[in-house]
Amino acid sequence: MNEKIIKKLFNYALKSDKTCDFPVSAIVFKDDKIISYGYNKRNKSNITTDHAEITAIKKANKKIKNWNLQGYNMIVTLEPCHMCEQVILESRLDNVFYIIPRLKTKKAYKGTDFENYIYDGPEKVEYENKITSFFKDKR
Repeated sequence: MNEKIIKKLFNYALKSDKTCDFPVSAIVFKDDKIISYGYNKRNKSNITTDHAEITAIKKANKKIKNWNLQGYNMIVTLEPCHMCEQVILESRLDNVFYIIPRLKTKKAYKGTDFENYIYDGPEKVEYENKITSFFKDKR
């Protein structure tokens, strides 16, 4: 995975955190070239579907002028929720990589491969600390 994409992914996640949203970000890419990005802004916009993955998919659709994202990939800071999984499957993305798993059990998906991408760089530790502090602040 391109180091530039990983660094941008974590920077976008921090944008969510600045608006008191859960710090999640997503990047749609092809051949190590970023096509679009999104970050969680549900609390800021008060729109239920303003998740990082959905925002990144909508921007990619607009940019390539096609709803079908076959041939493209996505990387997300956190394993997608069920709503985002369904949108991802409908978009036909080839692969979805995520840094931190949400669930302990793997599921079988049709079409899109959801893979846990292991990344142990310094940004991952900082991001995990950010998620932990996000929940501590909310309790």
